[in-house]
Amino acid sequence: MKRRKFLQTTGLSLPFMLNGFRIGAMPMSSLFSSLNVDNDRVLVLINLIGGNDGLNTIIPLDQYDKLANARGNILLPESQLLGVGFDNALHPSMTDLKGLFDNGKMTVVQSVGYPNQNRSHFRSSDIWSTGSPANEVWTSGWLGRYLDQEAPGYPTGYPNSEYPDPFAITIGSLVSETCQGTVTNFSLAINDPFNLNPLADPVNEPVPDTPYGDELSFLRTSIAQTNLYSESIEDAANAGANVVSYPEDFALGRALKNVALMISGGLQTKVYVVSIGGFDTHANQVDQDDPTVGNHANLLSQLSQAVAAFQLDLQAQGLDERVLTMTFSEFGRRIRSNESFGTDHGDAAPMMLFGSCVAPGFIGNNPEIPDEPEVQEALPMQYDFRNVYGSLLQDWFQIAEEDVRQILYAGYQHIPIIQGCETINSTSETAVPIEITAAPNPFVNQLRVSFACGNERVRLSVYNSIGHEMAVAFDKNLPAGEHQATIEAHGWPAGHYYLHLQLEKGRQKTQLLVKSR
Repeated sequence: MKRRKFLQTTGLSLPFMLNGFRIGAMPMSSLFSSLNVDNDRVLVLINLIGGNDGLNTIIPLDQYDKLANARGNILLPESQLLGVGFDNALHPSMTDLKGLFDNGKMTVVQSVGYPNQNRSHFRSSDIWSTGSPANEVWTSGWLGRYLDQEAPGYPTGYPNSEYPDPFAITIGSLVSETCQGTVTNFSLAINDPFNLNPLADPVNEPVPDTPYGDELSFLRTSIAQTNLYSESIEDAANAGANVVSYPEDFALGRALKNVALMISGGLQTKVYVVSIGGFDTHANQVDQDDPTVGNHANLLSQLSQAVAAFQLDLQAQGLDERVLTMTFSEFGRRIRSNESFGTDHGDAAPMMLFGSCVAPGFIGNNPEIPDEPEVQEALPMQYDFRNVYGSLLQDWFQIAEEDVRQILYAGYQHIPIIQGCETINSTSETAVPIEITAAPNPFVNQLRVSFACGNERVRLSVYNSIGHEMAVAFDKNLPAGEHQATIEAHGWPAGHYYLHLQLEKGRQKTQLLVKSR
């Protein structure tokens, strides 16, 4: 009998080790009451490490002339862009993703970020991994908190007959912080599912009743759990198949090939995290003689080829309605390029989602580019990234809205990202168009805003050009009808500002403002 079968039969409880330290168990919170343990859907996250330049990935054609003024030394020739409608185009190296887009297997959420953007790689990565506000430090990941409720008491009692497989897998050498639970990380880090050498079983001798004995006991059971999960991964890899060719000359292609293999082989893992680095393109983002090639073009080509092969593989094996893939990056880049043919740390950027169940096309409006953007200026947030995360928890993993608020934040607003597969929590009602005016614009010390809404929660705020929230006029439920707000701007420096209106059902609008001296 395999060790995995033996432990499933005996019900032996196993703790877990994180960075060499013993971790205890925590009971499931009574706040979460609607978890769907039978949900077999899979989420694949692709981390674009370094801060992807969204304006060089998804190009707003209606802003092309303003982009030419702001980033002329890296601007892609309009004639070589891959038009996809909606006044948008893809980078010319993304031909494979254009095929997914044309076939309704891709959606783009415009200008995703968070209030009071932090442009540090480390801090912003923490914020995206945990789902925390910018001014708070959280120690658990957004998916870790979800998995805390999916697997009560983990790691004690796992694996077992109901949950024989890892809950999350990171392709790489380090576990993903997105999967860090309140107590322990749910992610197992691997590089090759066929090369998981088992750890040596320790000699089964009595342990002393001392702190040393506690650590020795924990080490033994940690080794046993790791070996059990390794066996289930190898079993799935041996049982699985890839029916298309993958680009295996770069890491992302190999990683997604292995993810498809494990899914095909029946592994019940719910979350996979893969990554591709190199997006911190301060210099030589493009070739000086040809902006269609260079470092960023190579990265986008790798992403395009790997994701397209992955999606085709899933579809050919009838697995495509079970798997959703999403990109994320710690921030976008600034509007203006620099003199080194690159771009510097910015704020919001588009997120891309792939699968047979996404609402195809674009969610949100094209970003509005100023005629003369300031050196530090970046794209303002249109959608809070936590609303993207929450919408996937709600519609993909079928978590009730009130529970999503507990996992993420009280101000969560649903975005209709999933379409074409059965969902239990969202609505297909047609959203009411947003009507908003701001005057005068340009303004000096006072701004008058008028807007219409239904009987719904409304957040109306103003951000400066580097993503800091300057004022909040409304953040509450309002009755249906017309509403007005006066925003005082005394003491604000002259420059560009952005009015941001957030309503329910994923309805957002961002409007450029100019403050005069």
